[in-house]
Amino acid sequence: MRISTVMVVDAANVVGSRPTGWWKDRAAASRTLHEKLLVGDTPHDEIVLVLEGQGKGGVKAGKIQHVRTVHAPKDGDSEIERQTRAAVEKGCRVTVITGDNFLRARVQGIGAMAMSPSWLLDRL
Repeated sequence: MRISTVMVVDAANVVGSRPTGWWKDRAAASRTLHEKLLVGDTPHDEIVLVLEGQGKGGVKAGKIQHVRTVHAPKDGDSEIERQTRAAVEKGCRVTVITGDNFLRARVQGIGAMAMSPSWLLDRL
C-alpha cells in the first residue's frame, strides 16, 4: 500500500519570503501562489494551502485538483498545526512549508518534515 503525501503551505510565510510587492495586494499574492501550486512540479498527492487575514480574499476555500485551500479562522500557525496533525493521524507523510522556526519545531514534533519557502518556490 502506498503512503499518501501531503504538503501544508504557510501561504503568508511563503508569499512574504521574497520582496515582490506582495504587501500592496495580499489577496493577489495568495491567488498567484495558488495558481503556481496548481501547475507546479511537487511530488505530493495533496497540497493544503493555508490562508489567513487579507490573503483569504484571493482564493475561495475548497479544493481544485490536488490543491485544497483552507481559510484559517484565527491565526495561520494554529490552522497549519491542525491540518498537519490531521494528515499525520491519517498515516500520511507530511511536509510543511514555512520559514517560521517556532512553527517548524511544532510540526516536526507532530511527525512532519519542514522545508523552507525557497525549497517550494524553487519548484514552482
